[in-house]
Amino acid sequence: MGSTPHVLPPWGARACLTSQGHKCRCGSTEVRAPSSLRRRTMEAKAVELRSDFLQVLRSRRPNPDVSLTVEHGRPVTNPMYQSPIFPGSKEVMEACPRDDVKNFQDRVIEENIYLTVEGGDQGRLPVLILSLKDIAPQRKPAIVLLHSSYKCKEWLRPLLEAYASRGYVAVAIDSRYHGERASNITTYKEALVSSWKNGDTMPFIFDTVWDLIKLADFLSQREDVDPARIGITGESLGGMHAWFAAAADTRYSVVAPIIGVQGFRWALENDKWHARVDSIKPVFEEARIDLGKNETDKEVVKKVWDRIAPGVSNQFDAPFTVPAIAPRPLLILNGAEDPRCPISGLEVPVSKASEVYEEANCPENFKFVAEAGIGHQMTVSMVNKASIWLDRFLKC
Repeated sequence: MGSTPHVLPPWGARACLTSQGHKCRCGSTEVRAPSSLRRRTMEAKAVELRSDFLQVLRSRRPNPDVSLTVEHGRPVTNPMYQSPIFPGSKEVMEACPRDDVKNFQDRVIEENIYLTVEGGDQGRLPVLILSLKDIAPQRKPAIVLLHSSYKCKEWLRPLLEAYASRGYVAVAIDSRYHGERASNITTYKEALVSSWKNGDTMPFIFDTVWDLIKLADFLSQREDVDPARIGITGESLGGMHAWFAAAADTRYSVVAPIIGVQGFRWALENDKWHARVDSIKPVFEEARIDLGKNETDKEVVKKVWDRIAPGVSNQFDAPFTVPAIAPRPLLILNGAEDPRCPISGLEVPVSKASEVYEEANCPENFKFVAEAGIGHQMTVSMVNKASIWLDRFLKC
């Protein structure tokens, strides 16, 4: 199983170009390059972005070319949660539509496995898979579900069961330093601080994206999975993982990040970084002290991002990686009042993505929803919208 993600070129974005490829405007009339040139230009940019991103992901891998092996395990009886469960959140997790399958618990197949994705102690990826027994073997759509910060794959079981009941191979993983990859309730925070200190890991988003590329290798070779129909969704940190994994690997054919997409550079430039920083505060406190600052400021924040997730606030930020998902179906679900993912910071990436999908003659494949009055919170409505979106494009 190879470690390089499959690359399916996205279509081009709308642009005002001269024949030499420079932007121009003549009065109110745009001089536009032929559609084929625009598409080739965007294709080349997306291929370059994926190549650059993969190089960054590989740069901190201990033995990245290790063989992808599978080890069978047992169900987790005492899942690791690194923060309290907020009231009402369990009900949201149980809101996903499910089919009324007779004798569901007798028909469901549960797999607890470990994939070797690299060397090192975090190179063992715990995976939980639920699917239904079939009378005759068949390839099904798969859906990868990703948990939020400080939770674990077992938290996602209501969603896994709902999607399995509807005919999916439903898959969840423990993100880096979470669940079975954590030893105590501070493991994730300690990993972030260590990354700042040593610069040898990328626990914020990027390391788990590497895992998801390897997971796509595994799913694409399963006999019960249709490799052309693998969807991905997640909440908060899981939404970030879904967004970046889809940008990196086009085998994720339908994408629905929930309260996860944000503009990192926009937040820095507009002094809207505080809520995101507060969600993983210890690493920024450590950086502030190391940099001799009396308080965390924009300089501290940028240095931390550059260290623990190189490029997240520049070449891999939302204005570049969101459009790179086109023309694959992409639904972005956010709260209109979310301080961690301010919707003003998504104006540019949403505009750019809309242009790309329009140019690809599939504007219906892209949708951005900001739910009124909602902050950084996944709602029943979001769960249902994501479910409808995934069914629409994966069960056709």
